[in-house]
Amino acid sequence: MGANADKTSAEAVIEFEPEFVAGLKKVFEEMVVFNKVLGLEITKINSAEVRGRIAMKPDLVGHFSYNRIHGGVISAGLDALGGLACMAAIGARHMDEPPMQRLHRFAKLGTIDLRIDYLRPGIGDAFELQAEVLRLGSRVANTRMAFLGTDGKLLATGSAAYIVS
Repeated sequence: MGANADKTSAEAVIEFEPEFVAGLKKVFEEMVVFNKVLGLEITKINSAEVRGRIAMKPDLVGHFSYNRIHGGVISAGLDALGGLACMAAIGARHMDEPPMQRLHRFAKLGTIDLRIDYLRPGIGDAFELQAEVLRLGSRVANTRMAFLGTDGKLLATGSAAYIVS
């Protein structure tokens, strides 16, 4: 996403323990059943950025003539990644706690506001999703997200606010 250079130059990117990463992946890929329906796969988690992937399948078609992905899939995928970015940022803030204790901090996380800009038709075999936290406050976090084709072309952007306490 790029703009993270300013943020990460001041603070090092934290790579999480395998137990914490596995716990976050389990929550997002298996326990949030709608993400499972989407086929959301988490491919990267650290304190600065999270990434995911959605493979195209017939259940996700929004425009049958073009085999274009439904806009709701884009929106839901970006919302999920924004929430995951918040969880990673909260986890990084509490590295003094054991991984399982940090995983229990997310009970109150919820979307307050979500904006999606659709830039190009989502046509392809798979899509890449990225998210980063712009600001993590004591009650609200703000994120920026991107939805890309496998060729790296930007198809949609998102921004969101999440309640974190």
